[in-house]
Amino acid sequence: MWVPGAGLPSLLTLSALTRAGRFCIFKSGSARRKDVLAGNRCGLSDFSPQLVSSVEFGKSSSRVYRCRSEPKRYITSPRVAETLVRILRRKRRSCQLFLECNPGPGILTRALLESGARVIALESDKTFIPQLKSLGKKFGGRVQVVYCDFFKLDPRNRGMLTPPIMTSDMLFEYLGIEAQPWSKGAPLKVIGFLPIKNERNTLWKLLHDLYSCTSVYKYGRVELNMFVTEKECRKLMANPQNPSLYQALSVLCQIAWGIKLLHTEPCSSFDTYTSDGQLEKQKRRESEKNLCFIQLTPHRNLFTGTLTPFNYDVFFHMLRQCFMKRNAKLIDRLHSLSPIDGMHILKQIKKKKDVKVINMYPEDFQRLFETIECSKDDTYKWLYDDFMEDVVM
Repeated sequence: MWVPGAGLPSLLTLSALTRAGRFCIFKSGSARRKDVLAGNRCGLSDFSPQLVSSVEFGKSSSRVYRCRSEPKRYITSPRVAETLVRILRRKRRSCQLFLECNPGPGILTRALLESGARVIALESDKTFIPQLKSLGKKFGGRVQVVYCDFFKLDPRNRGMLTPPIMTSDMLFEYLGIEAQPWSKGAPLKVIGFLPIKNERNTLWKLLHDLYSCTSVYKYGRVELNMFVTEKECRKLMANPQNPSLYQALSVLCQIAWGIKLLHTEPCSSFDTYTSDGQLEKQKRRESEKNLCFIQLTPHRNLFTGTLTPFNYDVFFHMLRQCFMKRNAKLIDRLHSLSPIDGMHILKQIKKKKDVKVINMYPEDFQRLFETIECSKDDTYKWLYDDFMEDVVM
């Protein structure tokens, strides 16, 4: 059994394709292994982190800030910033270190500093760097500014190696942050907006990082405090009582994180700038009328059972396959997932033979996975395709 805090070996189990149409998994107890870490580094040793020394920041101005890559939202209202600080700083003994993603003009940064917190500002737009530096001076160096994008840490392939480039190891070593055991509290709190055009893909990346204990999750149970669209928030928190929104992503998020809705704010409270630096008009679809500020805290007991960083990809694919036919009977999906007797599995998880996929709660899916993984009925627990053996994420 994998022990939290024991560290990951250099050889990890082969990760199956996340978007594969068919299921590809391994023989229980002797999974096929490949050295995927080297592939994931993809020439990163050729690059140096682009770091900016800590500095301070002045009051916001009315100038238009250019977003050179993609549209971004910024907190420009002191009222909103003060509201968020009150929420995040209710317990003064909790984490005093905040990692702020793309702070922009630094309105929230200032409010956090005034509350006594320390802030690491990860800014991907050089336009804001001088102002963030000036803010650091004013608050005695309690701001460290790093030119990078939190959501693009640890790029998985060369196609993503676009400046500013950074890995979590480079970042945390520079900041002097050491890894903490999984059983401990959060080493820091991350705060920001999920990317406007890539909310779903970003969530999947964060889930892969969390379940594999890679990227920032090598350093402990990092807490995320993020603004997401209201529609996406409903999906993350959905269950069988919300069948139209319930999906594999809902299950994975709820098993991985304790999810709390902390605050809801109209989109009109934020400034959004397009990729060419223009202030975007407040034309919103009905589904984007509000943004939800949610807290995602990794569960302390996520890896205390059969689920580990070595077989999480099996769990991911089990869920993807199940939700491909969400209204089907679970017993029918089991026949394509595992050679083990489906009726026997259903009895063990105390489900009736006519139960549907859409009627299974997140904890039911976790129990299903663990039951099959622990089964002694067959040497091979999961069905797989041989051609997938050479595929590395």
